[in-house]
Amino acid sequence: MFDFYFEIPLVIRLFLQGLAVIMVIFPIAGACSMAERKVAAWIQDRPGPNRAVVPWVAWIPFLGTLLQRLGIFHVMADGGKMLFKEDSLPGHVNKFYFVLAPIVAMIPALTTVVVVPFGAYLDAAGKIIPIGLAPLDIGILAVFAVSSLGVYSMILAGWASNSKYPFLGSVRASAQLISYELSMALSVLPIFLWVNAPGMEATMGFGRVVEFQSQPGFFGGMWFGFLMPLSAFIFLVALFAETNRQPFDTVESESDLVGSFHTEYGAFKWGLFFVAEYSHMIVGSGVFMLLFGGGWNPLPWVPLADLVGWLTQITPLASHPLFVGVLSISIFLGKVLAMIFFFMWVRWTLPRFRYDQVMKIGWQRLLPLSIANLLFYAIAIAFIQK
Repeated sequence: MFDFYFEIPLVIRLFLQGLAVIMVIFPIAGACSMAERKVAAWIQDRPGPNRAVVPWVAWIPFLGTLLQRLGIFHVMADGGKMLFKEDSLPGHVNKFYFVLAPIVAMIPALTTVVVVPFGAYLDAAGKIIPIGLAPLDIGILAVFAVSSLGVYSMILAGWASNSKYPFLGSVRASAQLISYELSMALSVLPIFLWVNAPGMEATMGFGRVVEFQSQPGFFGGMWFGFLMPLSAFIFLVALFAETNRQPFDTVESESDLVGSFHTEYGAFKWGLFFVAEYSHMIVGSGVFMLLFGGGWNPLPWVPLADLVGWLTQITPLASHPLFVGVLSISIFLGKVLAMIFFFMWVRWTLPRFRYDQVMKIGWQRLLPLSIANLLFYAIAIAFIQK
């Protein structure tokens, strides 16, 4: 089966892989919109979405009622409304850039997925091989470079709307995203100083990072979230700011900017902005788990290879590459979903910062902290690896 796939022409394989990304990201992003309302209802002690149901499913005893109460069909209802609702185009906007903005928002969200490995399998020699569409050696640089382009969609949307509130929101977006990108980049440098030890081939890929969290010994099997907690904290705070999530959602502040850069948008174009936001959450959660959460390793000090070895004693099928791949992808996806739940939990727990507080945190608190953190680990790693 694997040989047959690799015999397919490269252009067709790339098309299928790109289509697979879209077919995975869009449903998860849609499910996140429903899950966010269910999480909000759970935190606020209210029922949440539980009315929508397909008639012929409602006739199924127990199962129909269960699916309705879970709010599963609200995803279908929202998707249908987004697709078929009248997509108006205000007369006062710059039409070309107004339509281009939501398309530009989706491009970085879908492009960064290709360099993020989402699982692994064991080859014939027992070595862990990452699974990904294009696991580059400059993976983290590619993520930073492409994801930073997302700010252009907000700037285009705000400017093309020819309206004061969207324009102010686009200015906020450009300032906020640029402010926190520097701290985010500095927070991951200690990790790559550690994994690029003297004598090893240099890399900025995620595979090496997960490999260093899978080694024997106390510090070898320790996830970087425990080994470098301050780096993890800085990256997490910057990730919230980069994805415009509460308490850093001053860019979309409804209380003083109506709807900010997407005030004039509706229907499908409006939906694309939120699909892009959830897509950035998914990719950001995956990157965080690869860097600080052990990647596809199930637990600290319990690497994937050890888990497969234990399962092989129960059944020989556990060592099959397909089984290992599915197992690793399931572990990694579970961590990503847990991280997305944390995003939603924070949204309904912490109040929104004022815009001046967001800038103060970014430049006067987080940036000096990330510089001090980098200097500390640079000196410590130099002594350890000397």
